[in-house]
Amino acid sequence: MDQAFSFIDHQICFAVKSNSNLAVLNVLAKLGSGFDIVTGGELARVLAAGGDATKIVFSGLGKQEADIQKALEVGIACFNVESHAELDRIQKVAAGLGKKAPISLRVNPDVDAKTHPYISTGLKENKFGIPSDSVFETYQYAASLPNLDVIGIDCHIGSQLTETQPFVDALDRVIMMIAKLKELGIQLKHIDIGGGLGVTYKDETPPSVAEYANAMRPALEKLGLKVYMEPGRSISANAGVLVTKVDLLKPTNYRNFAIIDAAMNDLIRPSLYQAWMDIQAVVSRTDVEAKTWDIVGAICETGDFLGKERELAFQEND
Repeated sequence: MDQAFSFIDHQICFAVKSNSNLAVLNVLAKLGSGFDIVTGGELARVLAAGGDATKIVFSGLGKQEADIQKALEVGIACFNVESHAELDRIQKVAAGLGKKAPISLRVNPDVDAKTHPYISTGLKENKFGIPSDSVFETYQYAASLPNLDVIGIDCHIGSQLTETQPFVDALDRVIMMIAKLKELGIQLKHIDIGGGLGVTYKDETPPSVAEYANAMRPALEKLGLKVYMEPGRSISANAGVLVTKVDLLKPTNYRNFAIIDAAMNDLIRPSLYQAWMDIQAVVSRTDVEAKTWDIVGAICETGDFLGKERELAFQEND
C-alpha cells in the first residue's frame, strides 16, 4: 500500500478495530505505520505497542472527554469529528488544556458502497459523518472555535468494497466540497480517504492495492493535498486463522451440528452479517465419511455459528 501511493505525500493509519493485538500493532509500528483509533482504549494499546502518537488519527462517534484529553496530551495528528456536539466537546477540553486541537470533519457523501448494510457507512441514513447538506455550515462553525485547528476532511463509506467506483465517486464529491470550502476561506492541509478495500473470503474479486490507488491517482494528484488512509481488513484479514477443535458431534434428522470450542465471541462476522468464512480441517481425514455440517459454538444463541452446510469429514477432538 505504501508503494502504491508513493506518487503523493501520504500516511497509512492502520485501523486498530480490525486487529488490536499488541504484537500485531508493534510489527506495524516498526514498519512506520500510523494508526486509526476509535476509543481511548485503542489509543492506550497503540502507545503500549510503540506506535508514534504523531501518526494517530482519532475517529469514532463517541469520544469521551478523558480520551480527548489524553490524545491532546500525547499530540495525535488529528481528530476526525463526526458531529456538531463533538466539536463543542473537543473545544472545551482543548481550552481547558490551553491547546489547539487539530481536527478534520468526517463528511457523509451519500455514496452507496455496494456492501452489506451493516458495514456501509457513507449513506445519508447511516449514523456516521456530517450530512452533505450541512458540511459547510459545520466547517464554518468549527473554524469559529478558538481552540480548534481545522486542517482536513475525512470520508469513509464502508468496508469490504469489491470495486473501485464507489471510492472514486466519494472522492469526487469530497473534492467538490474542498473547492467550496476554499471559496469560504477554509484552506485544508490533508484529505483522509478512509479505508474499506475488500479482501477475498470466498469468490470475491476485490481490486488490488495498485488498482485501488491508480483509480484515485488522477484526482489526488490534481488536488495536491497530503493523503491519509485507514486500511484495516485489507491488511489483517487474510493474515490470520482461527484454530478450533471439534468438541461434540450432534447429528439429527434435520441437520448435523458440530459443536466447536470457539464461538461468535471469537469470530462475530458470520453471526453479525451472515459473512462466509472458509473452514478447513487442519489434518484431512480419509477414514471418516464427509457429511454436511453446521459449525456452531456453545453460546446460548441460535445465531452462534461460524459456518452452515459445510461438507467436512472429522471426528470429535479433531
